[in-house]
Amino acid sequence: MENATLIKSQFHACRRLLVALGDETRQLIIAVLAETECEGMRVGDIAEQTHLSRPAVSHHLKILLDAEVVGLTKQATKHFYYLALGGEWQSLVELLHNIQRLKERCLCPHEGADRAVRP
Repeated sequence: MENATLIKSQFHACRRLLVALGDETRQLIIAVLAETECEGMRVGDIAEQTHLSRPAVSHHLKILLDAEVVGLTKQATKHFYYLALGGEWQSLVELLHNIQRLKERCLCPHEGADRAVRP
């Protein structure tokens, strides 16, 4: 029961990150940012590489910023977005680690077998 409570609280802590990662367009933006230099990219450059409009990129970047998946640096009037690899990601890693430990502990005999037999 203690593991279930821990996993439940970790899911709650990762909720914003999981929602942000659940959208294919945001996944595409993350992939583009993952391939860039550390200084980041401007909205127009991201739009160009993803074939999305600037407003669409800006919308998704706001969600990613709120979830702390990306960060922002400003140089004069230019804004550069980069992949933030801080605490939110570590919380997700810990959640997945605890789920893996739970799976290893359970070793369900029907794991991998067809769970439902259909008539």
